[in-house]
Amino acid sequence: MPATYEPIATTTLSTATASITFSSIPATYTDLILVYNGGLDPAANELLLRFNGSSSSIYSYTRLRGNGTSTASDRYSNTNFMHIGSPGNSLVIGNSINHIMNYANTTTYKTLLSRSNFTNREIMATVGLFSSTSAITSLLVAHSNSIRFLSSGSSLTLYGIKAA
Repeated sequence: MPATYEPIATTTLSTATASITFSSIPATYTDLILVYNGGLDPAANELLLRFNGSSSSIYSYTRLRGNGTSTASDRYSNTNFMHIGSPGNSLVIGNSINHIMNYANTTTYKTLLSRSNFTNREIMATVGLFSSTSAITSLLVAHSNSIRFLSSGSSLTLYGIKAA
């Protein structure tokens, strides 16, 4: 990672897990980068991200997807999560890189840029909005149905971007 990226926390899973939470995120950075690398269990069909434990309908996102054969785009408003990956219905390996801008600002809504790539499934780009002026102090990575989906050996790292 670039010198301006400072690791805040890393988790490597020893067993399949339904969700991971990064909490007590310091407000000392300009932006956050969340990186997921690993496999997803067969029953998983979407990764989600929630901020500050909020399951309120204050998230919206637009995504572009492609699988080498076809493309699609869709838009969701007033949802209770931010979509950050579509692994599909079989064990797949992939990654999701998520840039959360101005996360500590208490006067603006928070924006997200996300890229994901899951083998034998699709690549996806997402832009999202968290309609809250609260500073982001925790992140939850989960599956929309709360089933076991993050495979053993998968890793999640949260980085803070230092001010220039």
